[in-house]
Amino acid sequence: MQKKEIMSTVNETAPETDLSDSQYYFSQELSWLKFNERVLQEALDSRTPLLERLKFLAIFSSNLDEFFMVRISGLIGQVNAEVNPSTPDGRSPQQQLDAITQQLRPSVTRQHQLFEHELRPLLAEKGVRLVNYIDLNKDQRSHLKRYFEEGVFPILTPLAIDPSHPFPYMSNLSLNLAVSVKDPDTAKEHFARVKVPNILPRFIVLPEELRQQEGKSCLWVGIPLEQLIAHNLEMLFPGMAIQEFGFFRITRDADLEVQEYEADDLLLAIEQELRKHRLGGSAVRLEVQKGMPDSLRKPLVEEFGLTDNDVYEVEGLLNLKDLFSFMGLPLPELKDAPWTAVIPARLKAVNEYETESAFQNQEAVVNIFSVIREGDLLVHHPYESFTATVQRFISQAAYDPQVLAIKMTLYRTSGDSPIVRSLITAAENGKQVGVLVELKARFDEANNITWARSLEAAGVNVVYGVAGLKTHTKIVLVIRQEAGKLKRYAHIGTGNYNPKTAGLYTDLGLLTCCEELGADLTDLTNFLTGYSRQSAYRKLLVAPLTLRDRMSELIQRETENARSGKPARIVAKMNALTDVEMIKKLYEASQAGVEIDLIVRGMCCLRPGLKGISETIRVISIVGRYLEHSRIFYFQNDGKEDLYIGSADWMTRNLDRRVEAVTPIEDPKLKAELKEIVDILLSDNLQAWDLQSDGDYIQRSPAKGKAAQSAQKIFMERALKAAK
Repeated sequence: MQKKEIMSTVNETAPETDLSDSQYYFSQELSWLKFNERVLQEALDSRTPLLERLKFLAIFSSNLDEFFMVRISGLIGQVNAEVNPSTPDGRSPQQQLDAITQQLRPSVTRQHQLFEHELRPLLAEKGVRLVNYIDLNKDQRSHLKRYFEEGVFPILTPLAIDPSHPFPYMSNLSLNLAVSVKDPDTAKEHFARVKVPNILPRFIVLPEELRQQEGKSCLWVGIPLEQLIAHNLEMLFPGMAIQEFGFFRITRDADLEVQEYEADDLLLAIEQELRKHRLGGSAVRLEVQKGMPDSLRKPLVEEFGLTDNDVYEVEGLLNLKDLFSFMGLPLPELKDAPWTAVIPARLKAVNEYETESAFQNQEAVVNIFSVIREGDLLVHHPYESFTATVQRFISQAAYDPQVLAIKMTLYRTSGDSPIVRSLITAAENGKQVGVLVELKARFDEANNITWARSLEAAGVNVVYGVAGLKTHTKIVLVIRQEAGKLKRYAHIGTGNYNPKTAGLYTDLGLLTCCEELGADLTDLTNFLTGYSRQSAYRKLLVAPLTLRDRMSELIQRETENARSGKPARIVAKMNALTDVEMIKKLYEASQAGVEIDLIVRGMCCLRPGLKGISETIRVISIVGRYLEHSRIFYFQNDGKEDLYIGSADWMTRNLDRRVEAVTPIEDPKLKAELKEIVDILLSDNLQAWDLQSDGDYIQRSPAKGKAAQSAQKIFMERALKAAK
């Protein structure tokens, strides 16, 4: 490491540190695995209600599927192409894959052992029995035999594999049976595959009169669909002798490759790419049932072009993502207490207008726009109702005869989106409606194409994004005619316009009629829908234009304040911190003495607590009932505090390759509220994890004599109190 002597602020000489050195960075991929291990810990934690533990196992599995489909496939692609970029932590693609395998396998083993040896028996104690076919009694087997013959057998398609039947293409994330059969006439063995149809329920539930297990009547008794198929294979291969069978699941590369600059029609290009990827790309993972015979396993590994390093042996059930279905059981005592989001006190008086005539028939209406005119609102989901705030803002705009135009961005929304229905209504009511639908929102491409077509059919002006950039910002702009003038109202948020995830993710949003923010959003939406080289904004921080530079300036200001002997502090909450340049700025700030608290849910490549580098930096991650999704940025500014919320993490993709919007919070009451939110998050001693300088995370627990504090529980209590 090259070192230079520089003059310090106290007139002493000190070596300059190369902050690009790989020793100061964690691996992005390994840090993600650490996050998923914290998700798994929620399933391991006996304090978590039983069915919620199953939910966290399902989330762990779902997360891993996406990790393999996108991140592992990308690394494999680099290895195959002999492209070897070194990561900030100094690893090549192959070294990353090796390290991932080493770290991941124990977690996968722990996950399945937890389900098989702890959670399944605990479920049985509560009258919920997921049983194996071999443990069924005669009456239960007879019932399932009829069920198979009538409801499963006609759907199945056994596929022989031999010189006249080439190895079939198996779809992404499909669950399958590998079967070995012997022809009694020739004594020759054959290999076959049977796909478990995903259009049928994964778990076959026995009728109430057959739910006797071990002499006890149970609430729920079921078996996995694949076991029912496996024990009726003779019907699929009549006249053949079933030799062996085993369950397996394949994961494929599922990242779309669309060359935007070469596509004449982006929507059509993505549709075509989706068709190609419906089955998935090249295989990246093979999951097999533990103990699968080598005679079945070996041909699968060879045909998929994998190695033994890509094979994961699973004890018990494959695809624990299907455990989500158990959340539908009528056992509230085994779930988190239900939460109903509250309506903020200021919005309780807002009437629920369903039609345009409702507005016209009331001369003195108390609507959401009149409330916003009284002062900005900060809404906090899921503690405060998304339906009664953001969704109401859009739906009232759709019907209000004084509203002339609505402009917004849609990154992800629900399949039955009331937001989209309101936009269609607005267009039908003659308003100018412009919507940017981000077609490149990963795994939501097909859903967004459907909505884009529906919006266009209703007369909405739809655009599909900016070439070379993904539009991730969360903004709505409403233009309303008031007293002969046009007034702009806006929502700027941290989360998607999706009422379903708004009940599962923590997010913040600002409802405002600030003229400068309205003007900024007008410029931003014009940039998104038309031709514009807008490079300056009044208040809004916009990526990739101004956000990185302004955040760097704000960190630098705290650094200079610390060097001048002034109090200096930074608090930043985000989903991920991986951008090297931002991490360097934080290291420099720490070296100057700035106190820094980072709340980073997922990946964090910054190493806290390093002597002379990051001694004043503390990093926590909160994993709980709700997915922490809000982004908050606080800068002390010598007592003149600056606070921001927005859609961007401190990742290179967010700062340089996405359209993002971050807004200042300037109202003193809202600033105080936001500071309180941050303080509560930092004081969590139940679901917060402290990142250590070696990369490990240690879960907090209340100190002796201290009360337990769960930030998410406190936010629910605060919301109830404020609503009253």
